[in-house]
Amino acid sequence: MSSPLAGLTGALLIGGTTSDAGKSLIVAGLCRALARAGVRVAPFKAQNMSNNSVVTLDGGEIGRAQAMQAHACGLAPSVRFNPVLLKPGSDRRSHVVVSGATVGEVGAADYASWRNRLRDIVIDELTALRRDYDVVICEGAGSIAEINLRASDIANMGLARAARLPVLLVSDIDRGGSLAHLFGTTAILDPDDQRLIAGYLINKFRGDPALLAPGLESLRQLTGRSTLGVIPFAQGLWLDAEDSLGVAVGRRLGPPAAEVAGPRLRVAAIRLPRISNTTDVEALACEPGVDVTWVDDPASVAAADLVVLPGTRATVSDLRWLRERGLDSVVAQRITRGAPVLAICGGYQMLARDIVDDVESGSGTVSGLGSVRQRVVFAPDKTLRQVQGASIAGGLPVRGYEIHHGRIVDDEDTPWLVDADGGVEGVRREGIWATHWHGVLADDRFRRAFLRDVAAVAGSDFVGVASGDFVAVEASYDGAREQQLDLIADLLVEHLDLDAVADVIANGAGEQPVLELVGDHRPHNSGWL
Repeated sequence: MSSPLAGLTGALLIGGTTSDAGKSLIVAGLCRALARAGVRVAPFKAQNMSNNSVVTLDGGEIGRAQAMQAHACGLAPSVRFNPVLLKPGSDRRSHVVVSGATVGEVGAADYASWRNRLRDIVIDELTALRRDYDVVICEGAGSIAEINLRASDIANMGLARAARLPVLLVSDIDRGGSLAHLFGTTAILDPDDQRLIAGYLINKFRGDPALLAPGLESLRQLTGRSTLGVIPFAQGLWLDAEDSLGVAVGRRLGPPAAEVAGPRLRVAAIRLPRISNTTDVEALACEPGVDVTWVDDPASVAAADLVVLPGTRATVSDLRWLRERGLDSVVAQRITRGAPVLAICGGYQMLARDIVDDVESGSGTVSGLGSVRQRVVFAPDKTLRQVQGASIAGGLPVRGYEIHHGRIVDDEDTPWLVDADGGVEGVRREGIWATHWHGVLADDRFRRAFLRDVAAVAGSDFVGVASGDFVAVEASYDGAREQQLDLIADLLVEHLDLDAVADVIANGAGEQPVLELVGDHRPHNSGWL
């Protein structure tokens, strides 16, 4: 019997009733399932709003979720998969990254003025991807029912209408109200948008599916649309949670705690308001015996074996927040007494004597924490590149990437790393490990050597890392990502009606009914399509 995926061609948009409904992982799982069936598949997110980004091979910048989805397809990250990336620096303004390069800053009120230019870029790129691949799986942004934004939408129903994409609508039932979300989201759309909603997906279901079945049947009778899959809650999915809802204070990060002999290493990762590139923290969390928790209080920072000051999209603003909460003095006290602190990118910049920022925040000269003997000056041009090098002590090879405006000047400190061209990077002295390089802890040998050093400096009896280059329980960051991609793909293969999904991809939404609101007070859509 042939697979329903064999010879498949077409495209599909996975839309959500809310943010964090699971769109990113469902797209990744579909991409992996299609790739395993021999389909040439690519991901696409027209517009992403996220501070979690990666650098592509050609030096562009895209959302981290699209890099993960590309990996699921067996592809290298490319700016083609995420042509528009908005990186919020405040609640009202974002930097706009188009085709991998920053092109300006925009506020929520004036973003509509960009729509025609961005629309053409998005449609051209999607059209080209559909020529180059058998199937393109698109991911929507947030909720597709933000009707106040419909006129300028280029990521949800605006994209679906322009490209004639069928839409599968996903809802997170773990939050409750899922059936109402699906019905209400469909009903509030204008008639032409509704006609592209081909069916529903329920995500993160716990319990007996038989108890849900009557509700799904009622939903089908009310909307004329079937639910094509009920995806069970999977405890093991935790990597690459792009939405900020996944970075909650007090949340322990990582897989279920592995049984490791001896004490555990306690890591407190400071949950900055504009946190970025949380993969650096996730890499620590995949290591057996290492307990990583997001924190925002002085007591947790003081008590941990290791504190992480992660990357941020707004260094000066988040430094101000650090001071308002009294976290600056606790971090400084740790460094004074030699207790371990890992600072990455924006977190590294906070440790400087002075920060001169006329670019990102426009604040001019601001005093840093003064924990390293360096000065940071923000440059108009962003440093955006993949890097490779080694640790100066031990010579362990390492790879990573840089995304930052701040540059180190007046450097009088001891470096941590050396790049392939012989240039030095970061700070390594006493309890400080600091670098602009993201991704270095994804290397298993490098991470384990780092954890051995941390345990020694902290005076910890932590034995999750054993002698030599191996741990008592083997852990691989890349292996964990592969395992998770296969896990979500397996869940979709088992719990989706793949024949129906393949039919939607190949043939579109078909004839779908329009739900009438009482009085039909839907706002008039004056936008593009």
